[in-house]
Amino acid sequence: MPAALDPRTGLPVVAVVGGGQLARMMQQAAIALGQSLRVLSAGPEESAALVSADVRIGDHRDLGDLRALAEGATVVTFDHEHVPTEHLRTLVAEGTRVAPGPEALVHAQDKLVLRRALREAGEPQPAWVEAHTVHDVTAFADEVGWPVVLKTPRGGYDGKGVFVVHGPDAVAELLERHGTLLAEERVRMVRELSAQVARSPFGQVAVWPVVETVQRDGVCAEVYAPAPGLSDELATAAQELAVRIADRLGVVGMLAVELFQTADGVLVNELAMRPHNSGHWTIEGARTGQFEQHLRAVLDYPLGSTEMVAPAVVMANVLGGAAAREDWSGPALDERIHHLMAHWPDVKLHWYGKTQRPGRKLGHVTALGADLAEARARAVAAARYLADGVVDPAFAFPHDPEH
Repeated sequence: MPAALDPRTGLPVVAVVGGGQLARMMQQAAIALGQSLRVLSAGPEESAALVSADVRIGDHRDLGDLRALAEGATVVTFDHEHVPTEHLRTLVAEGTRVAPGPEALVHAQDKLVLRRALREAGEPQPAWVEAHTVHDVTAFADEVGWPVVLKTPRGGYDGKGVFVVHGPDAVAELLERHGTLLAEERVRMVRELSAQVARSPFGQVAVWPVVETVQRDGVCAEVYAPAPGLSDELATAAQELAVRIADRLGVVGMLAVELFQTADGVLVNELAMRPHNSGHWTIEGARTGQFEQHLRAVLDYPLGSTEMVAPAVVMANVLGGAAAREDWSGPALDERIHHLMAHWPDVKLHWYGKTQRPGRKLGHVTALGADLAEARARAVAAARYLADGVVDPAFAFPHDPEH
């Protein structure tokens, strides 16, 4: 069956499930490529719905809404993974091209499915067990020690659905509330890394430099590209691991492999099969950003160069702070953006158009430079000013670049 094209442009139509900031930034990349982007959004106020011409209001859990989104589209892809796997299988059976396909995406949707696949492939990961009873967890803890990390197999993100338990008392309540859980050892890690790869339907791959991610309260706060002090040997091993996983699972589009770096190497934490927070730095920091690359991959276009355009790139998330509180009396958002541009003219801002509330991802800033510490100082200072209205560019770099 020939690929569906937009009759107005003669070019493909990419349908995106989800109207969040990832779809919004995908829309920006689509414009340059001449693509038509169609977005399934939960409401007209979501990030992507505010900037997209073709918005379908609906529920990603409703098969009818997914069918309507897919009608006439060249390919269906994702802003998030929370789509019922059985619905995606139905779309595929009905002739819709879905990228990544449901047999790949389920590994990003279900942590137990991922753990089993990594075990079968012999890839490095934390010790784990599927837990149905308190005894399952206590027996596992007898082997790996307390505390133990408990995770809901589906639905968790940004620290949600992740629980660190120090003894059996909290386990019964969590099992009663969530049912089956994934129990993992608490990894003694050096830091967290992310390896991103894009893969086309016929197996072309492109990888970016491995980055360090800094998490606060389970939310990504900063990303350093490339990961400072990471040996060439370990960086290559992490990239090769990401490529192997993408190939084995048949991923089409972006894949982010979140990693724990330990004294002995790296362990796979989780996967995301879409553009990912750890890759926002690529928009300005690489020849081809992750959003453009994702579109290229799902449309089976040749992939672009992932070369960095500066020696160091730092992305800092703007998380809702003092300025997001109801009692905020400082400068309004437009005034803060104005002053940010004046104070840090080389820092690039991406604002997501969300309603502000404390702790929420509202946007991100990116700084490029020759020195990682200096780029970080600018990025973190700019992000803090947007979040808290505080101008304080003197931030100490928390890592020895030689570690």
